Amino acid sequence: PQNVSQTGGLSGPPVFPLALQKVREFYALTNGKIPIIGCGGISNAEDALAFGKAGASLIQLYTALGYQGPSIVYDIKKGLVDTLEKEGKTWPDIVGADHRK
Repeated sequence: PQNVSQTGGLSGPPVFPLALQKVREFYALTNGKIPIIGCGGISNAEDALAFGKAGASLIQLYTALGYQGPSIVYDIKKGLVDTLEKEGKTWPDIVGADHRK
């Protein structure tokens, strides 16, 4: 409300919690039957994993790509691969995992 008269947008880490919650809600609403692209404040593998567990089957980067450059894609992928291998899981195994607890 304080910036109502200003134009522009908000992106990056500040939108992460809200975006993650919306993915959770949409996954629950659709019973996981529609692929969801998770985006909003993803800056590292942990963020991407959180979106996957919330129900995102795909991840989109924007702000982190702009600030950290193309290598962020490799860094996130490597972090995801390392984590999933350590847990003995694949990406499809974790998509929506928060809803199966």
